Amino acid sequence: MKIVRIYTGADGESHFEDLTLSFSEREGTRTKEQAAKGVQFRLVKSGYARDFHTPAQRQYVCYLRGGVEIEVGDGSKRQMRAGDVLLAEDTTGRGHISRALDGKECFSAFVPLA
Repeated sequence: MKIVRIYTGADGESHFEDLTLSFSEREGTRTKEQAAKGVQFRLVKSGYARDFHTPAQRQYVCYLRGGVEIEVGDGSKRQMRAGDVLLAEDTTGRGHISRALDGKECFSAFVPLA
């Protein structure tokens, strides 16, 4: 399974990186456990757009319904849709832009990492 990572480069801009999760075969297929602080669910309305911003902390964003377009500082864009996972690590620099897709609401789960 692949996830998308956003990170801050040496240039102070956000960039995308594709990561592949590593799975083990213990009691089914699963990844290594990671410490998390909690979970927060978020609903953004259609037409949502937020200019450049950084996340308050490293976190996973799991898209459950709808989707967003993410634009990073180097101008690259990705669409995140239901079933996609984003690892947001661009906590410094200019950050990224988020926009709701398809004129629909987006429902997601935020999992801040410890």
